[in-house]
Amino acid sequence: MIFLRYESPKEYIRLYPVTTIILLINIALYVAMWVVGSPYDKDTLIRFGAHVNVAPFHTELWRYIAAQFLHIGFEHLLFNSFSLFVFAAPLERLLGKLRYIGLYLGSGIAGGLLSQLLSKGIVVSAGASGGIYGVFAAFAYLSWLRKDLFDQATRKTVITILIIGFVYSFMPQVNLFAHLGGFIGGFLILHIMLYMRHR
Repeated sequence: MIFLRYESPKEYIRLYPVTTIILLINIALYVAMWVVGSPYDKDTLIRFGAHVNVAPFHTELWRYIAAQFLHIGFEHLLFNSFSLFVFAAPLERLLGKLRYIGLYLGSGIAGGLLSQLLSKGIVVSAGASGGIYGVFAAFAYLSWLRKDLFDQATRKTVITILIIGFVYSFMPQVNLFAHLGGFIGGFLILHIMLYMRHR
């Protein structure tokens, strides 16, 4: 089962360097927000690059990348870091570093775009959830079209995380549109990648 993490820290860094870098950036920015303010404070989040769906912030394109590495509180950081550590790492090995980072960031951008378009009122949002749901979508895609890649335990785990992720997306204070956009983005990006590779 590919989601069991049995590597030592040294092995994990060697096998999953991109995921390791993403995790370290997330943690570093979380600490930096505490140094200058608070990750719960909207002004601090906006200063570091969180999405804001009103002028003048909604046209600042750099936020579509920066917001993916920010987290609103320790629980938010912990949940997303766990998902990256366990579930995203094997996708890095399956796709390769460049395709993986393209899918991850592209899914995050798609989540940010959908959130900006559909959120009502003034919404400040941040987090790795768009990229993570893109990862979930990639595993759903591969489990559906490439059943030879995974054993039965892995396929069952994919179904379980999709169900849990779907239910969690409707919890209060959770950005449903970012999750949905990330999932759709991840599915489409992987489809395009595999099509181009086949060509």
